[in-house]
Amino acid sequence: MSKKQKRELVRILIAAVGLVGVSLLPLFPLAKTILFLAVYLFIGWDVLWKAIRNILNGQIFDENFLMAIATIGAIVLGDFTEACGVMLFYQVGELFQSYAVGRSRKSIAALMDIRPDYANILQDGKLVQVDPEEIEVGQTIVVQPGEKIPLDGIVLEGSSTLDTAALTGESVPRDIQQGNEVISGCVNLSGLLKVQVTKAFEQSTVSKILDLVENSSAKKAKAENFITRFARWYTPAVVISACVLALVPSLITGQWQIWLERALIFLVISCPCALVISVPLSFFGGIGAASRCGILVKGGNYLEALARTDIMVFDKTGTLTKGSFSVSHIQPQEGVSPQELLEVAALAECYSNHPISQSLRSAWAKELDSNRVDQVKELAGYGVTASVDGCNVVVGNSKLMEQFHLSVQAPTQTGTVVHVAKEGNYLGYLIISDEVKEDATSAISSLRQAGVRKMVMLTGDTKATGEAVAKQLGLDEVHTQLLPADKVEVVEALLLQRQQGKHLAFVGDGVNDAPVLSRSDIGIAMGAMGSDAAIEAADVVLMDDSPSKISQAIHISRKTLRIVHQNIVFALGIKGLFLLMGAFGLANMWEAVFADVGVAVIAILNATRALKLEQK
Repeated sequence: MSKKQKRELVRILIAAVGLVGVSLLPLFPLAKTILFLAVYLFIGWDVLWKAIRNILNGQIFDENFLMAIATIGAIVLGDFTEACGVMLFYQVGELFQSYAVGRSRKSIAALMDIRPDYANILQDGKLVQVDPEEIEVGQTIVVQPGEKIPLDGIVLEGSSTLDTAALTGESVPRDIQQGNEVISGCVNLSGLLKVQVTKAFEQSTVSKILDLVENSSAKKAKAENFITRFARWYTPAVVISACVLALVPSLITGQWQIWLERALIFLVISCPCALVISVPLSFFGGIGAASRCGILVKGGNYLEALARTDIMVFDKTGTLTKGSFSVSHIQPQEGVSPQELLEVAALAECYSNHPISQSLRSAWAKELDSNRVDQVKELAGYGVTASVDGCNVVVGNSKLMEQFHLSVQAPTQTGTVVHVAKEGNYLGYLIISDEVKEDATSAISSLRQAGVRKMVMLTGDTKATGEAVAKQLGLDEVHTQLLPADKVEVVEALLLQRQQGKHLAFVGDGVNDAPVLSRSDIGIAMGAMGSDAAIEAADVVLMDDSPSKISQAIHISRKTLRIVHQNIVFALGIKGLFLLMGAFGLANMWEAVFADVGVAVIAILNATRALKLEQK
């Protein structure tokens, strides 16, 4: 417990002892009344103050107002024991709610305890600790064993293993060495590392993750919005109903005290605490459980939408495949050597960071003189054009060749085809192969078991390559040779095929996937390797690039919604029953307290289960 919660517990215990003592002691009626009032004010002064303050601010109808009216009414009727008892048990319920919410927040805070406190830099041969926000891009930081990596960067010196559990949910450490990229929030387990910073703190992985989790509560699910609207109308309605219950039967029967007591009981029962607290807490817990598994959900609305996924659309490269390309075949034209074809392609692509460009440079395996290259123009979804040794070079897919009115040779091999032309002459093509991710097949199988009706793959690759991957994975549909704009058109068409009340989710990782991620009902980005643009556009981010995490996210979302619906049905059902019992005189004030505090406690206990959701 926090200090404040401990003080509240002490106050409750003192009030409980005082209530029992005053009830049992043989005192004069006036002394007893004064002591009861003292106990009542001791345990309920904050509720009364909140009710008065909210009334002055124009926020009349809330649980503080209901409790104040009900207990003051009981005092006016001379039911001092019930007034004190109701306020005491209400405070017990409030303490429990505060403790449950605090536990949930601490659980997520501990889970996301990845914010670095400092960064080490070398000054005059000594390590100095500075605020990570003061480090600029390009500076070199030192990360010692046992320390968190404070900023994203590239390893300049050293090798080590990294604990990525806080980011990805995976317990297996990752080996890194000189030249590897590292992301903030990981823990350096063994060797000393010198890291060149590539992103400022506010743009770093850890900063983005913390921002996503902290702001997730701002995007409410439909169930949360329903509860907000429900409470806005529900509370005034029950106050009016209580007034009607007190006045109408009293005017008919003349039994004012009986009907006034029933109206007060009606007010105590009607407090909407169980719903107002437990439903948001359930979504908060579900988001926290997903975060623990390396799945960042940007809001309760997206968690709710995931549970109703009907169509799943995948980008191919980097999503279902590793994105680690290698040149598997070189097919030059007659009179052109394989080395010449590969060199021209590697030189033209020397300024690009695209995985295909990197694979061409790796296949050349020699140092490239970038001074031989200028006028480079990268065409997204097509390829590149450049001037190599003063000659115009075109490197890309068949669509790019068509733009330059060049005839190409049809490949017989499966893979991504890169055609090469120089000074208007076709030189040949290279085949770039990519591997399917180890868990891609099991991911598709799990999604089918989860009830996803249709699975589609979109790719800019050739028809042969795309269909080969789709067949290997057992996908329902594949669309090939697509540009970024084409992918949006395909998704637009698939959106029309959704079943009523269902959603389409798109999974991608590249910068060219950002428009599709934004257009789909739910955008899922492969976060660890994904581009910043894709992560920004997405609603859900998978931190370790495992497709199998998608079915896990759906499982968590459905379990969370089940808990939310359980709480709504349970709370409204019990409330409705006790409201009827109170109106007909079948429930006293103590039973009313159970209907309020007891239901809230049970609903909150159920909501905290969302924090412990795990994959089946």
